[in-house]
This record gives sequence, structure tokens and C-alpha cells, in this order.
Amino acid sequence: MDLPPTLRRAVDRALDGIALSDLKRAADRLSQRYRAEVRDGRFHLSDDLAARAYLATRLPATYAAVRASMGAVAEVRPDFAPVTGLDVGAGPGTALWAAADCWASLDDVLLVEGSPAIRAVGEALAREAAPARIEWRAGDVASALPEGEPRDLVTLAYVLDELSEEARDRLVDRLWALTADTLLIVEPGTPAGWGRILRARRRLAEAGAHILAPCVHSAACPLAAPDWCHFSRRVARSRLHRLAKGAEVPWEDEKYAYVAASRHPGARSEARIIAPPWSAGNGRIGFKLCGRDGGASERVLGKRDGALFKAARRLDWGDALVAPDETL
Repeated sequence: MDLPPTLRRAVDRALDGIALSDLKRAADRLSQRYRAEVRDGRFHLSDDLAARAYLATRLPATYAAVRASMGAVAEVRPDFAPVTGLDVGAGPGTALWAAADCWASLDDVLLVEGSPAIRAVGEALAREAAPARIEWRAGDVASALPEGEPRDLVTLAYVLDELSEEARDRLVDRLWALTADTLLIVEPGTPAGWGRILRARRRLAEAGAHILAPCVHSAACPLAAPDWCHFSRRVARSRLHRLAKGAEVPWEDEKYAYVAASRHPGARSEARIIAPPWSAGNGRIGFKLCGRDGGASERVLGKRDGALFKAARRLDWGDALVAPDETL
């Protein structure tokens, strides 16, 4: 997955003139903080160089994860056409760009971000974004969320890992109260990230939310440690991206976990593919599935399965498996 051309050009302008050695050092420090899930009271993106290093090394991957998650929502809610949006812990506006790419209806977006450095970078990028009304606001996601009318689409991406468990619960509750239609939460696709998503999912279901995706049911998650639910998107690396990360291959795989909850039900597919499909021999394909009966299972499909096999062989990890007589 690539960044939209308009965003790619805006990012290139933001990175123009920065010494590669400075960018690489900042990227290394940033990577260490994210991997260690450091919570020391400081913003990960605490200065201008760190913010621009994020654009070079993390924005493409986080965009891919958020955009893929939104695509899953759009599949099960084809009637959903959000006009207003709220993004909390907005960073450089990743969710704004992903949502505008997914839903042309989006017109009025409020972005809340505590770090002045990344907020300034995000404001500069957002001048090229499509929605007519874009407002940025300083705010501590743990305690200073905006008052106002609920918004159609509320997003929280790669934020929960920076908060204590108690603060996470309060934030999820507050965001649900600010959601007029759909709330999307995205986290890194690690076991710890999945644990945070699972806790948020449980909390939202208890509040009466309809779980839209990735789950095809609202029952308890059937997976147990050491297994965990996550997905992956392959991200194209620019030349600067490769140099800043000291990488050789022109792509990377971003693992992510997410939950989308709504005040309205969505279509229910037969299952979600929750691991990479595998060859089962003789032209057959194996799938690990989470089904709408609330259970996880493995299933091998072949030519004898007719239309279901024909549809399934085009699918990949994270896709919904739809029975031949169903449409999303």
C-alpha cells in the first residue's frame, strides 16, 4: 500500500533539506521508544526532528493499518457516509488522510494532539487534505478531550500503548460517548497491542456497541494466548524511508490490531481470515477463520466447494469470507 499522491508530495516537502544523518539518529531514538512502549511522561514526538523522522519512517505504515481497518468498516457498512470526524491523539493527521481516502463524504474533522511538534507538522500536511473544515486542537488525550456534539466517525490510532490501564478505560468510555455512529481503535499488532484492543472491545460491547470489524460476531474473542488476533499490510518504502531505517528491501510489513464499534449493526460475513492462508496440496487452500458462531477454526477449501472456493482463493489475511449466497 502506498500513501495517496497528495500526501506523499506533502511529506516530501516536509522532509526536504533535512540531513540524512540527523534523520536517521532521530528515527533510531523514536524506534527504541516505540518498541519499548516507554511511558515516562514525555511525548514520543517531542521535537521537530522527531516529528519529521516519524513522517519518513512510521507514517506510511500507520497509514496503511488505519486505511485497511477503515476499508473493513466500509465493507460491512456500505451505507456509512460520515460527514463529521474526530481523531484523538492525531499525530500528523494519519487518520484524517485515511478517512478522506475511504469516505469522500467527510467534510468536518476535529483533530486533538498534545505534542506541539507533531501538531505543527500535521497542520502543514493538512493544508493539502480534502475535507473543507479541518480544526486542530491541543489536548491531553488522558484528561482534556473536547466537549461538543458527537461525531459520525471517531478514531484513536496507536495511542492506548502510551496510557495506563485506568486511563485507557476512561478514554474508551469518553470516546464512545463522543461517537454518533462508529468508533475505530487501532493498535500495534503485538500480543500487548491485541490485549489493549481486546479490553476496549469488551468494554464497548458491554456498553451496547455493535462490533463491526474485524470480528464477525459480538461474542467473547475465541483466541487465547499465546495466540492473538492481528493483521498485516505490506507498505512500500521510499528511498528516504529505506535510508533512514538502514533497510535494504523496498517494503515492510506492518502488523496491527483493531476494533470498529458502531451504534448501528453491520452486515455479517461467514468468517474473517485471521492468519495467512496456506497451500493444502492438490490445489486446495487452508484458512484460519473466526466465524460468526463465535468460534475460531481451520478450514480447507477446494474445487468441490464450488463458488465458495472460487471466491476464497482470491482472499488474503484479514479479508472477510462471504458465502456464495451472501453479499456485504
